[in-house]
Amino acid sequence: MTKITLHHAHQTRSMRCLWLLEELDVPFETVVHPFGKNLRAPDYLALNPSGRVPALQLGDQTLFESTAITEYLCETFPQAGLGRDVGSAERADWLVWVHFGETMSQHCAALTQQHIALYEDHMRSPLVMKLEAARLSKCYAALEGRLLGRDYLLDGGFSAADISCGYSLYSGQHFAKLTDFPLTSAWYARITARSAFKASLPPDDRGDWLYPEDFYEVPA
Repeated sequence: MTKITLHHAHQTRSMRCLWLLEELDVPFETVVHPFGKNLRAPDYLALNPSGRVPALQLGDQTLFESTAITEYLCETFPQAGLGRDVGSAERADWLVWVHFGETMSQHCAALTQQHIALYEDHMRSPLVMKLEAARLSKCYAALEGRLLGRDYLLDGGFSAADISCGYSLYSGQHFAKLTDFPLTSAWYARITARSAFKASLPPDDRGDWLYPEDFYEVPA
């Protein structure tokens, strides 16, 4: 078996890859990094030149970008049924929703910057916070429409598309609530009840969490 190593920081996009690896039920190792400047160290930049997580070492191959890793792992381990093969009737929808998770993550990243990365109040913009939270809620509405009459994002059942968007919803709920989206709430409860999701959660000690608070209100 090819050795697999995931470079991970708690609650970041690498959680998407960690959840997927747990679902694939393949042997892998996890190297946990604190979220910060250590990711700019030369040895880590050799793995991911953007200085971000994830980075995935799979034998002699090194990958970065969480949705690219998602596609690659699903193709490498097709027996798990979490991908959709080229030629499958669900292939196009699978690709759309795998990558829609990253659309959601872009809004989460902007909100993370505003609420967390910018330490001084004068650097922050309540207007940007409100706009990005509204855009994130628009993404929730897209999920709500897709889930009408479905238990999962694809008719064929649970897939890596649910993982991709599910992680983004985990992140997004720190900034925009699901109150007005009952189908999305039920879907999220369904997928996060899975043991693989629970295994991807950070430890109880919040010291190295990206989101130490449960919810971040827009300041007055």
